[in-house]
Amino acid sequence: MNVATVLVGSVLGVLVGHRLSHRTRDLVTDAIGLVTLLIAISSALTVGDKALSDAVGSSAPVLIVLGAMLIGGIIGSLLRIEQRLEGFGAWMQHRFDRGEGEGKFVEGFVSASMVFCVGPLTFLGALSDGLGRGADQLFLKAVLDGFTSIAFAASFGWGVAASALVVLVVQGSMTAVGALLGDVLPEAHVTALGATGGVMLIGVALRLLKLKQVAVADLLPALIVAPLLVQLLIAIRN
Repeated sequence: MNVATVLVGSVLGVLVGHRLSHRTRDLVTDAIGLVTLLIAISSALTVGDKALSDAVGSSAPVLIVLGAMLIGGIIGSLLRIEQRLEGFGAWMQHRFDRGEGEGKFVEGFVSASMVFCVGPLTFLGALSDGLGRGADQLFLKAVLDGFTSIAFAASFGWGVAASALVVLVVQGSMTAVGALLGDVLPEAHVTALGATGGVMLIGVALRLLKLKQVAVADLLPALIVAPLLVQLLIAIRN
């Protein structure tokens, strides 16, 4: 459903986008950036949730997010995740070229992929579905992504549609992980993951607002590191 809403929204966005002025398309992108920033801040503030503080101590949550971002960023940089993702977008541009500039296609692909796949709903919704708790969160995310993809595609074109493949792979993988793990992920670990994802979304917002080209994709390993750091601190405390 999420892939379908992204594709439909992208088609509508491309059709509408040709009728909008460059200034209007820039304004649409800025509006998405501001809303992304709002969502990011709301998610990042969950670092103060009681479940995480009780598990690791009141002073540790922020340090966990910081450590996850630093360690994850180093790992992602060494793996060149951002460069590989952009390279994949460039390959798709050459393969399915419809007359758009490569930079525009890649920026749309990367930005949309990050917005659709970094948010807490991506991981929490997919894990919940895999754990058999229902797909309500994923349905909500699908609707939000559908509307977002309209605005994105109006500014960036077909690169946004290509991000549907990333949505399929990432959310499909996370759902499979949830099905394999069962109900074993404690609330504190989920909270740390969500807070870290929120901080990463701030980087996406900065990209959309053209304030700073943060290599957000290189930070993706932080989403794995954060729960591991929580578990490490819990083990030390016990």
